[in-house]
Amino acid sequence: MEIALSEAEGRISELVQRAEAGESVTLLRDGVPTARLVSIRPKPTAAEKMRFLAEFQVKAAAKGMVDGTSAARSQDFLYGEDGLPA
Repeated sequence: MEIALSEAEGRISELVQRAEAGESVTLLRDGVPTARLVSIRPKPTAAEKMRFLAEFQVKAAAKGMVDGTSAARSQDFLYGEDGLPA
């Protein structure tokens, strides 16, 4: 996308969003290209997103158990055999 600098001043938020989404935005001064807005970080691929989610699920599952004890049972010591607070 190419846009005149004078027009870009009023639409900078939109132009930055476009750059973040992977679009290259060229700024023109008097019709001459002078600058380009591009994303600093490349947009993650579908495979990278899936790998991140898989790693996250493994780490989250591991946090549920400590020393073989389920997090759901971690406060059992607060209650007596009858299920009432000790």
